[in-house]
Amino acid sequence: MEQTDILQEIQGIQQQALDVLQAVEDEKALEAWRVSHLGRSSAVMQVFSQISKVPAELRPQVGQEANKVKVALEDAFQQKSDGIKQAALEHTLKSDVLDVTMPGRRPLRSGIHPANQTLRKIYKIFGDMGFQVYRSREVETDAFTFEYLNMPPYHPARDMWDTFYTTEEDVVLRTHTSPGQIHVMRENAPEPVRAILPGMCYRYEQISARSEIQFNQVELIAIGKDITFGDLKGTLQDFVNRLFAREVRTRFRPNHFPFTEPSAEMDVECFVCGGQGCPVCKHAGWLEILGCGMVHPVVMQNGGYDPNVYTGFAAGMGPERITMLLNKIEDIRYFWSNDIRFLEQF
Repeated sequence: MEQTDILQEIQGIQQQALDVLQAVEDEKALEAWRVSHLGRSSAVMQVFSQISKVPAELRPQVGQEANKVKVALEDAFQQKSDGIKQAALEHTLKSDVLDVTMPGRRPLRSGIHPANQTLRKIYKIFGDMGFQVYRSREVETDAFTFEYLNMPPYHPARDMWDTFYTTEEDVVLRTHTSPGQIHVMRENAPEPVRAILPGMCYRYEQISARSEIQFNQVELIAIGKDITFGDLKGTLQDFVNRLFAREVRTRFRPNHFPFTEPSAEMDVECFVCGGQGCPVCKHAGWLEILGCGMVHPVVMQNGGYDPNVYTGFAAGMGPERITMLLNKIEDIRYFWSNDIRFLEQF
């Protein structure tokens, strides 16, 4: 075959493809054209696959010409694609009339986090009882976290809290809000104290349906003369009745906390399972919501009060667990997952 015949045949492939392309009017037909004229089985691609059969002296020119045709067809395809998209856009703009006088869409507004909703209820209830809100720091010293709370160095009770330590010596992330007891007592001694201390706490422990490494806690403290354990129990029973807006079954179990004596834990019936047993209450039917007790004489003295004259009670509760009871939430991890499907329910 002569050189002229081969080159004319290749140019004919280009002209034929361009003639067909002119009649294409939509994306579906354009895709069919691409497969037919630029796909593996297209005429121009067959030239490349058969170039070994062309005489050696003609191969460079045939390859160059075939490549020019391929590039030209690709450019034509792109121009046609852009033209079809532009035509579709213009049609949409002409058919979809925009009424600029119509009111806009109301933007979505965030709500109050469920844990904060419970905190506000707690503030309100204890505020009605005469307690004031006192804020204490989240980064604490070892002395306020343990020593002033009757846990000297190497005391075994320190193992009750999985503490986050920092690179600074004797500086930790607080594991409970109890260090605030010392701060508020020292600021008010020898005057009576009635305060709640809310805040975030941190513990290096296993995350589960009822435990997190960060959580809110509310500390409760009352210091004065002639305060008894009966005052503690009556205050807490009144609190849960107001919180759940009904008479709630509770129970006090003896326990041990180094900073209170005697010490107890307060349980309420599990509203998630109705007392039948579930993962939230560890299948016990009860959920512990706070630890409490009479302020230990050593802690009282470290706070600036004479334990022979003054007595007091303290308690620490978890708002997230209380929120789980109020709303029958089965997993404490929902509070920090930022799942919009969960948060929108509140």
